[in-house]
Amino acid sequence: MPSEMKRRRPEKPEDLRSNRWFGPDDMRSFGHRSRMKQMGFAQEEFEGKPVIAIVNTWSGFAHCHAHFRDRVEDVKRGVLQAGGFPVEVPVMALPENFVKPSTMLYRNLLAMEVEENLRAQPVDGAVLMGGCDKTTPALLMGAISAGLPAIYMPAGPMLRGNWRGQVLGSGSDLWKYWDERRAGNVSDAQWDEMEGGINRSDGVCMTMGTAATMTAMAEVLGMSLPGASSIPAPDANHPRMAAACGRRIVEMVWEDLIPTDILTPGAFDNAIITSAAIAGSTNAIIHLVAIARRAGIDLKLERFDELSAHVPVIANIRPSGKYLMEDFYYAGGLPGLMTRIAKHLDLTQKNVLGKTLQDTLDAAKVWNDDVIRVLDQPISSANGLAVLRGNLAPGGCVMKPSAAEPRLLKHKGPALVFDDYNHMASQVDLDDLDVTPDHVLVLRNSGPQGGPGMPEWGMLPIPTKLVKQGVRDMVRISDARMSGTSYGACVLHVAPESFVGGPLALVKTGDLIEVDIPERRIHLHISDEEMAKRKAAWVPPPPRYTRGYGAMFSQHIGQADVGCDLDFLQGTAATAEPEIH
Repeated sequence: MPSEMKRRRPEKPEDLRSNRWFGPDDMRSFGHRSRMKQMGFAQEEFEGKPVIAIVNTWSGFAHCHAHFRDRVEDVKRGVLQAGGFPVEVPVMALPENFVKPSTMLYRNLLAMEVEENLRAQPVDGAVLMGGCDKTTPALLMGAISAGLPAIYMPAGPMLRGNWRGQVLGSGSDLWKYWDERRAGNVSDAQWDEMEGGINRSDGVCMTMGTAATMTAMAEVLGMSLPGASSIPAPDANHPRMAAACGRRIVEMVWEDLIPTDILTPGAFDNAIITSAAIAGSTNAIIHLVAIARRAGIDLKLERFDELSAHVPVIANIRPSGKYLMEDFYYAGGLPGLMTRIAKHLDLTQKNVLGKTLQDTLDAAKVWNDDVIRVLDQPISSANGLAVLRGNLAPGGCVMKPSAAEPRLLKHKGPALVFDDYNHMASQVDLDDLDVTPDHVLVLRNSGPQGGPGMPEWGMLPIPTKLVKQGVRDMVRISDARMSGTSYGACVLHVAPESFVGGPLALVKTGDLIEVDIPERRIHLHISDEEMAKRKAAWVPPPPRYTRGYGAMFSQHIGQADVGCDLDFLQGTAATAEPEIH
């Protein structure tokens, strides 16, 4: 357990953690109680009841969480119904589109904020309100390290987008139609109409992007109520689910059910297998590794490949499939899908209800076999995930084969190297760019330190001259991430990154690069002697940051293969409970 406080299941109000602040008859507790009364609360409202922190990632920029102002009231209602005392605790929001250079730079800062808020204040349990990409892993990481009972309340996907009678999927159709616009096939007026119709309700991206993937992972891990992750944000079931989270967390406090009781190696195996079946975002790999390491589990990249190898993609959801998350929910949602892969799962794993996965699946059904396929009729027999290694990525890299054109799953071609994002942006639209469909586009200095923060630049745009020729996919390699709504033959998370001298820093335009997905191999075709010569000549770049959080991040951030967590936050080292004086 991450906290030094000795665990003891509370049997009476005096056993509650919050009682250390409110219970004693001394001067300090007088101050605590009087300040609560200053806010208009009577002593009987908060003293002797489980104090529940509702950790809210709402902000005026948090587009995916715009409904959280209402949902926090739903959660409060549930807490009060169960005899608890709810307290809203705002924490930083990480709106994916607006935060620059990358929300990934700040995932660990949010995790620290959650952990310290829960530890430093009179809190007995927490409801974690998140959904937009990095909020889910950050909230879970912070709650694990705080060591208090916690339940995750997902934001839910938005409704389907619409344009001229066509269904639009956030992110995925942006990339698709942007290429068509670059090719001259979409007018300015059409583009403007799409802009107003692609995101038309509260909620996270309704494709199987990072947000939907990570809320699904939270559910499979057991940290949210069964079925919660698939409920569309505007659906009336969503506020009911929020209230249920409030009721359940009060019970969890009395049961002393904390995250590390739920997050076992078997739970992470289930998450990996389910991520393969839904063709989940490649970002899930980094986040699951980080979450596992917070729980004291050394989750390796090879485990993802090992468990994904025999699980086909059966969720027919964009970007790998046809439908959207709203359709997925009505087809049976995540519990329905897991009934189809039940033979691959450990059904003894428990969730925040204290029940097993088997209990959940007993009541689950699939209502649409085209949205959620049976195993022998998948939408793709290609693995939802592949982990590659070789002299270009000794620490590993990842790819989503189901989102790539099949012809590119075994490919050898000359490198076209871009030194950073700005270099790439200045070249990719040039009509005289020396590039063919067989080239391998390489983007470096885009990793955890190089980006900084490992931005979602991994889906490099196809050069405009090739787009006009009808090319829609190429092999692209980087130490960046890519949006879970993206698609294509993109090799990502190359470790170690180029900014710290990884082999990607040594590639030259014209070098042959081979990618072999069936063999899980990536290879730069130069000799070891040439590699060593280039390494000796490499000059480290200056640090991206010299002050503030950025400097701390640069000094302590781990590489992609170990979850990109700060080194001093990993593991289960004890942290003292605060002294009340």
